[in-house]
Amino acid sequence: MTTPRPVLGVAMVLASAGLFAVNGTVSKLVLRAGLDAPQLTLLRAVGAVTGLLVLSVLLRPGARRLRATPGQLPLLIGYGLAGFFAVPMLYFVAISRLPVGIGLLFEYTAPLLVALWARFGQRHRVRPRLWAGLALSLVGLGCVAEVWGELKLDGLGVLAGLGAAVFLAAYYVLGAHGTARRDTLSLCTWAFGASAVAGLLTRAVTAGTGGWEPLAADTEGGVPVALLCAYTVVLGSIAPYLLVAGAMRHLPATSVGIIGMAEPVLASAVAWVVIGPGEALNTAQLTGGLLVLVGVALAETARVAPARATAPPTPDTGPPTTDAVPPAPDTGPPAPDAATGPPAPDTGPPTQGTVPPAPDAATVPPGAGRTAPRPARPGSGTAG
Repeated sequence: MTTPRPVLGVAMVLASAGLFAVNGTVSKLVLRAGLDAPQLTLLRAVGAVTGLLVLSVLLRPGARRLRATPGQLPLLIGYGLAGFFAVPMLYFVAISRLPVGIGLLFEYTAPLLVALWARFGQRHRVRPRLWAGLALSLVGLGCVAEVWGELKLDGLGVLAGLGAAVFLAAYYVLGAHGTARRDTLSLCTWAFGASAVAGLLTRAVTAGTGGWEPLAADTEGGVPVALLCAYTVVLGSIAPYLLVAGAMRHLPATSVGIIGMAEPVLASAVAWVVIGPGEALNTAQLTGGLLVLVGVALAETARVAPARATAPPTPDTGPPTTDAVPPAPDTGPPAPDAATGPPAPDTGPPTQGTVPPAPDAATVPPGAGRTAPRPARPGSGTAG
């Protein structure tokens, strides 16, 4: 078992946030060069699944890690379609019409949706701070959109950012319901594979809506578009997802998610330096962005995991597999340190064992950018 090294974990999360943040600007430059959001999503997925397949074969236990039963396929496919296809495509639409930082802020409201689903959909207990977090985030989004005056943000861009948040929340919920049983490399490979197939089908339906000529061109700054696409695959997807997965061995899931919120800040700064003043946020938007991040941090820690009943211990079936965490941005709340309910009355001799305490619910991207898993957000790293 790996000995936790929190400092290393923090460094890995910050490194992944930096790669995802740069990926937001890189993706926007590719979109400006002439590729559309479905094309970029397809290129990213095909490139990533190819690289991950190679890693899956080369690393132990080899291709056996990719085995899946028919009963596992719906969850794996849904997980990939939500977090690795819908999230990045909608994120790319958002940042093509909005500043990169604002697009990420809309996507980063996903943890609020997850917490609300836990409260009203699953009837879980939540701490009162959830409502404070929701209020702060709504006020913050209002400041970002400057709703007190004429709406300055592109309506389709806003809808795409909010849509990315909805699918990112679905990705987190699916990740907490069974995908954690697989190792990270296998999970990423299946997810990007599902995204690649969906991208190919989308391309077949929309054939003729966009050519691939921009891949042979350069950006206005003279950078080859093909080189930027390679960044989105290697350093904007594969590397940050693996970094987040590694960080989960050293830090709680909620800590990974909160530290990962450095991504919107870094993404805004990179976009402003590289693309220009059009990416800059005014004072009201900066204040709103801060409120959104604080609200999300409150939502991250608002859920209360239900108490577990006692049960016989699970028999040892073999050596442990690689730590299984979803690749995406981790926005899952932490499991409580102790049971929340009162102790059960003593009705006899103790049972043979108890179920161990529930681990942190895994939740990521992306960056865009936006994974992954908050494992890496599939959207920006995504996730994205």
